[in-house]
Amino acid sequence: MILHELLSYEILRVLWWGLLGVLLIGFALTDGFDMGVGALLPFVGQTDLERRVAINTVGPVWEGNQVWFILGGGAIFAAWPPLYAVSFSGFYLAMFVVLAAFIVRPVAFKYRSKRDDPRWRTAWDWALFASGAVPALLFGVAVGNVIQGVPFHFTDDLHSIYEGAWYLKFTGLLDPFSILAGVVSLSMLIMHGGAWLTLKADGVVQSRARTIGSVAALVAVAAYALAGLWMAVGIEGYRIVGDYLTGGPSNPLHFEVEKTATWLTAYADRPWIAVAPVMGILGGVLTFLGLRAGREVSTLLFSKMAILGVISSVGLTMFPFIMPSSSDPQSSLTVWNSSSSHLTLFIMLVVTVIFMPLILMYTAWVYKVLWGKVTEADVTDNSHSVY
Repeated sequence: MILHELLSYEILRVLWWGLLGVLLIGFALTDGFDMGVGALLPFVGQTDLERRVAINTVGPVWEGNQVWFILGGGAIFAAWPPLYAVSFSGFYLAMFVVLAAFIVRPVAFKYRSKRDDPRWRTAWDWALFASGAVPALLFGVAVGNVIQGVPFHFTDDLHSIYEGAWYLKFTGLLDPFSILAGVVSLSMLIMHGGAWLTLKADGVVQSRARTIGSVAALVAVAAYALAGLWMAVGIEGYRIVGDYLTGGPSNPLHFEVEKTATWLTAYADRPWIAVAPVMGILGGVLTFLGLRAGREVSTLLFSKMAILGVISSVGLTMFPFIMPSSSDPQSSLTVWNSSSSHLTLFIMLVVTVIFMPLILMYTAWVYKVLWGKVTEADVTDNSHSVY
C-alpha cells in the first residue's frame, strides 16, 4: 500500500499511456512483419514452393506475435474504458473487417497445404494476402481519423453518440488524409515484411523481397513526410484550456477543450519529441539502403526503428489527447479524463511488472530456437509437417 500511495493517480495514468504505446508498438514490430509477409506473398513467390518458403518464415511465430494485439486490446479495456467503448463503437465495422481478416489468417495457414490442388492453394494464398494487407491499411486509416478527430459526443450521463448514419462508421473513415495514413501503415509493414524475408529466406524469395521492400520503404518515408506536412498546414489540433487537475476523477466532460491551428505546436512546447519523427524517417531511409545493400540483421533493426518512430510520433504529438472529438471538442478523451480508477491502474501495473518480463523472455527464447533461414530444401524435406 505504501507503493500505491507513492504512485500518484497522475503518474499511473502517464505510465499506462506509455504502456499502451509499448503494447501497440510491440504488436507492430512482431505481428507487423507477419502482415507484411502476407501482403508480399503473391509477389515474392511465383511457384508453390517459393510461397511455402515465405509462409514458413512466419509460420512458427505468428500465433505468439498476435499476443501483443490481445494485450493491447485488454489494456484498452481495463485501463481506458471510455476509449474502449467509444473506439469499438465508432470503428465497429472497420474492427469487424480486421477481426475477420485475423480469423481467416489462421485458417489459411492451417488448410493451405492440405491439398495439392493449385486452385485450392492459390485461393488460400490470396486469403493470406488479404489478411495481411487489409488490417495493415485499416490500422493506418483509423489513426488518420483519430488525428483529425472522431465525430462523437457524450450526453450528460456519459452516453456516447456518433454523428451520421451507421454506414458512415466505415465509409466515413475513408477521407483523403486517413487513406494517406493507411498508405503509410501498409507500406511501412510491407517494408518490415521485406526486411524479415531478407533475414529469414534465401534465393529468389529473398531477392524479390529486397526489391519490393526497398520500394515500400521509399513510399513509407514519402507518405509519412507528406502526412506530416498535411498536419502542419491542413489538420487542426486540440488543447485543454486553462488550469486543470491531472489527478482528478475520470470524466470525459471534465475539461474545457478547444481546437488549435495545428497539432505541431506540440513540438514548440516539447522540442524533445522531434526525436520520434526523425527516427521514423531515418529508420525508413536506412532500411531502404540496407535492403539495397543486401544487409540482413541491421536492416530488420532499422525497419523496427522506423516503426517505433512513426507510431510514437503520433502519441507524443497528440499527448495528452487519446481520441479527440471533432463534433464536440469538450467530449475529447485524454490521458487525464478517461482512465480507470487509481487502484485499478495500480493493480494492473503490478500484474504487468510480474508477467511482462515472462512474456518477453519466452518470446526471446522462441526466436532464438527458431533462428536461421527457411530454404526450399527445408520445405521439400519436411513437406508434410510444415505449412
